[in-house]
Amino acid sequence: QVQLVESGGGLVHTGGSLRLSCAASGPIISVETIYWYRQVPGKQRELVASVTGGGSTFYADSVLYRFAISRDNAKNTAYLQMNSLQYEDTAVYHCNAFVSARGVGTLAALSYWGQGTQVTVSS
Repeated sequence: QVQLVESGGGLVHTGGSLRLSCAASGPIISVETIYWYRQVPGKQRELVASVTGGGSTFYADSVLYRFAISRDNAKNTAYLQMNSLQYEDTAVYHCNAFVSARGVGTLAALSYWGQGTQVTVSS
């Protein structure tokens, strides 16, 4: 069973930094695009950033030049470096990845989600 586990969230003051990690485990063949989303209660889930298997990245305008997404393919892990954090960045951050794995009935990449990690920025 493929699992995604996020870590690195916490409480930080405005202007501070955090580094989130998303580690994929299980009978993995390959990890394709990895996405970071964030969710605030009562609001629509927002795509924050993504990184393809080849390393191409995308950022939402709200985090451009402040956040950096990266990945370590050898560790099946993605990172989200968050700098200059603002109160509006407070949310639960989830990672989502398309993963090809053994023993799941198909070699096609399936979508998996992590449980989320809370990021709270105090003003």
